[in-house]
Amino acid sequence: MIYDYLIIGAGVAGLNAARLIPKNKKVLILCKKTPWECNTFYAQGGVATAVDSKDIQSHIKDTLTAGVNHNNVEAVKVLSEHSRECINDLIDNGLKFDLNKSGDLAFTKEAAHEIPRILHCDGDATGRMLHLFLLEQSYHQIISNVVVNDLLIQDGICYGAKYYDEDDNETIVYANNVLIASGGIGSIYKYHTNSPAVAGELQGICLEKGIELKDMEMMQFHPTVFKGTSFARKTLLSEALRGEGAWVVDEDNKRFLFDYHKDGELAPRDVVSRSIFDYNEKTNKQIFLSFETFSEEFFKNRFPNIHSNLHDLGYDLPAQRVPISPAFHYAMGGVKIDLKSKVINMKNLYAIGEVSCSGLHGANRLASNSLLEGLVFSKIAVDDIEKNHFKINKDDFIKKIISYKRNQKIDKKIKNDLRILMWKSASISRNKADLEVALEKINKFLKENLGRLLFLRLLTAKSILESALKRENSLGAHYIKENKC
Repeated sequence: MIYDYLIIGAGVAGLNAARLIPKNKKVLILCKKTPWECNTFYAQGGVATAVDSKDIQSHIKDTLTAGVNHNNVEAVKVLSEHSRECINDLIDNGLKFDLNKSGDLAFTKEAAHEIPRILHCDGDATGRMLHLFLLEQSYHQIISNVVVNDLLIQDGICYGAKYYDEDDNETIVYANNVLIASGGIGSIYKYHTNSPAVAGELQGICLEKGIELKDMEMMQFHPTVFKGTSFARKTLLSEALRGEGAWVVDEDNKRFLFDYHKDGELAPRDVVSRSIFDYNEKTNKQIFLSFETFSEEFFKNRFPNIHSNLHDLGYDLPAQRVPISPAFHYAMGGVKIDLKSKVINMKNLYAIGEVSCSGLHGANRLASNSLLEGLVFSKIAVDDIEKNHFKINKDDFIKKIISYKRNQKIDKKIKNDLRILMWKSASISRNKADLEVALEKINKFLKENLGRLLFLRLLTAKSILESALKRENSLGAHYIKENKC
């Protein structure tokens, strides 16, 4: 059987693409764990959009400013110009964004946005509500608990993919068009906000196939995650909290961020993360998020899930402060695509969402542009595929299909070493010596008898380190601490 579409990933990009594909097409969605175990489901803050046509230029400007003008300007224009159209389509199909007292869409403000242009659902559960909405809208087949371990690529054509099922058996699936929507690389780092399903294997496969990755040094660290758990995946404390008036303070209740940037808590994410990291390193003082400007009623209504989660952890809110720290959050870099979402030099392979890189986010993603990217560029991909009507002949694929062992005994230790190594060397603050040592260690790891999935993660990590070493000067999220060089 040949599917019309194979979609790898069931987050916002993959599911929105599936929603837009005509019902008469044969579609298969491969999901690494359960469909809701993805970054979209955990997204709290909201989805950005140009408020109206007059706001497009301002949205573009804010995106470029946050991205330190490292962005692909044309990609930024595409995002903003198509933003409200995609939002209206969701609304028309039944997604309910929060409304204000007048019954209009309730736009809120987040860091580095000139005006309030962030829409949210159920207060602080935007990703969850969007994800459930997209699942309800999907009428195509989803297979859960499978992991793609190879793409069938020959002469610029992707004939399909190979994946492990729940019993680690390998299955081949053929498709006329393949969309990679597998997300970023969070599990490569020791501390992160991502789903454990997000580990960068598809980026590794692309590297193995000679497909170019772009801007892999540009990794974003969220400034405010809850520090009080031992899990690698840290509980995110949404950007919207600071947008609504929460303060970042030290143990003496000093709002120190203004010492680093005139916008304080509303400075771009890379600035806030780096400032918290630097201040803690210099003073050895604990850092907290303070909600003293919030009334309890406001907190419960605007951020019901965060309020409930922190209350369950023993915090009396908004009276008490919450300990915070930065953690890895988002990959601006990824599989290089054009403005049609097509992978460079490929005829029928597309990448959408966080796994991709059109240059949209530049050196630092503007808050809440990620969900919007998944919506806009998934639609563009489907539109392009429907226009081109590309078909494969699976008999044309004559390359040997290799079988891989999923795991080896050595994997667990190396996987843990990798996460620590990436956190220490390619984190918020970097220096050349640490990057070189990390790269040398990863090259040694790659010579071991590894399971397939760890091997792919290591390829992706190697790409991050190599890209970081090539960019010798600080830019946005890529910060070189010069006194250690």
